[in-house]
Amino acid sequence: MDLTTAVFLQAASAVAALVLMSAGLALIFGMMRVINLAHGEFLMLGGYATILAYGQGLNLWLAALVVAPLVVGAIGCIVERLLIRHLYDRRTDTLLATWGLSLFLIGLVTTLFGNTTRGVSAPLGAIAIGNYSMAAYELALIGFAVAVVALLYLGLARTRAGLVARATMQNPDMAEALGTDRSRVYAVTFTVGAALSGLAGGLLAPLSGVVPTIGAAYMAKAFITVIAGGAAAVGGTVAASGLLGSINSAASFFVNPVIGEVALLLSAIVLLRLLPEGISGHFFRTGV
Repeated sequence: MDLTTAVFLQAASAVAALVLMSAGLALIFGMMRVINLAHGEFLMLGGYATILAYGQGLNLWLAALVVAPLVVGAIGCIVERLLIRHLYDRRTDTLLATWGLSLFLIGLVTTLFGNTTRGVSAPLGAIAIGNYSMAAYELALIGFAVAVVALLYLGLARTRAGLVARATMQNPDMAEALGTDRSRVYAVTFTVGAALSGLAGGLLAPLSGVVPTIGAAYMAKAFITVIAGGAAAVGGTVAASGLLGSINSAASFFVNPVIGEVALLLSAIVLLRLLPEGISGHFFRTGV
């Protein structure tokens, strides 16, 4: 029983981490069809914002939940205004531009803070599960992931702003004909997606630490999850995170973390071979 509980909680924690990593990228890709290759660096910036704010005496929760999303959201707004806005409907150019942005951010952060790992101790201590134990902070991540999913779903499915955003995604020309400012919708979407990335980076910093090149690891997992999930920003991301996170966690627990990462990648390859449009493309096409 203890083993079952420990495996379940580890799997839930892995799923929560994937949801947090992928939410911002899924929103931007699902709403705008823009693949942001600087997504991992946005998470990295969120981690640095959290650690620097905490180092200045701010409460860790405020640093992760408030400072990180605000800082990265502001950076995302500037990036959208100066770069992304001029590349809509030019996917290859967007890929190249965001890749260049990621390299720039890595170089800038390395110059400012050095190529060393910075971290902060995870709060809340550990909990015992029979002969096993896990960080209580990992359980908190599960709660934060549930909150992010709930807020995204309510925002997209139950509000007028969400309806306008989804209408703009599905038929931008018709939305503009009805008076919607498409550029404004895209700007808000990109800013919110960047803020979610900053939030994820801030929340994950106590577990993984932060180094200028950590964005590549974040981006790989987030990209795999979003593509496997399909077009639905919320439902697809949750479904893919649940499947891939569970496989990764089980393989890591019973074998080792390296095999866990390999299992996640192989599972995604098999999933996309069987479901080329992703999970949401086959099971809930009209969902959020």
